[in-house]
Amino acid sequence: MNGILFTLAAGTCFAMQDSIGKYLTGLVPVIQVLWGRYLFQTLVTGTVLTLTRGPGFLKTTHPVLQLTRGLCLLSATTLMYTALAHVPLADATAVMFVAPILVTVFSVLFLKERIGIHRIAAVIAGFVGMLVILRPGVASIEPALFLVVIAAIFNATYYMLTRRLAGREDSASTMFNTSAPGAVVLSLVVIPLWQAPSPTALALMIAIGCTGAFAHFMLVRGFSYASASLLSPFLYVQVLVASILTVVVFGDPLHKTTAIGALILVASGLYIWWRENRTRAKALAR
Repeated sequence: MNGILFTLAAGTCFAMQDSIGKYLTGLVPVIQVLWGRYLFQTLVTGTVLTLTRGPGFLKTTHPVLQLTRGLCLLSATTLMYTALAHVPLADATAVMFVAPILVTVFSVLFLKERIGIHRIAAVIAGFVGMLVILRPGVASIEPALFLVVIAAIFNATYYMLTRRLAGREDSASTMFNTSAPGAVVLSLVVIPLWQAPSPTALALMIAIGCTGAFAHFMLVRGFSYASASLLSPFLYVQVLVASILTVVVFGDPLHKTTAIGALILVASGLYIWWRENRTRAKALAR
């Protein structure tokens, strides 16, 4: 039960982090929103890890993989926040959750894993759900949502690299390197583009980084109680919270197509998760 509660808290914090990011895009340039998120998340994470684990987390045995993983997440976040300046939070969050389905596709293409007809059908259903959210049509299509589709591809690659590092790298090092590469890159890029933020904007830039750090710690804490395969479906609470924030905070309408498409995406992701666990259980029983 504790693991589920921590995972729900993490998903809620991720939705809140994106809502702060969306609000900030109206106050400062997107590059400064990203800088705030990555720098302050890295500072908070690094401080907590230093106090609890010592400086050993700064060492990594897979620097190239860690750097590539961090830059994939930075690319996904950059595209996501650029899109959030133009589209509702609920729409962008729902499309972003096509990433777990893309992981299944990438596993087949790059890891040569085999999947059965059931998971193929779930993947197809997931893409249908994404198309429903995109609302394809000459009059209604929102071009910025395609940035989220590309972001989901980068996010899926980030998941794949995270899976590859699992068991090979210290978890504290992986947690720190989730945001550290982005913090370094953005600190260099933001200098010539800097605009002095208002006190409110600066406070929110700090808050977005702290919220991200808290979300990741909640996730790690949750996974200490139960396996990632058991708890991952509860991260879909992020879609629900984002939908609520879309209406309550931003006053954006929650489109029927967004709700239907999100339900299809969530159902597809849950079915893939269920099939993977069932297949794993059968293999262990042999």
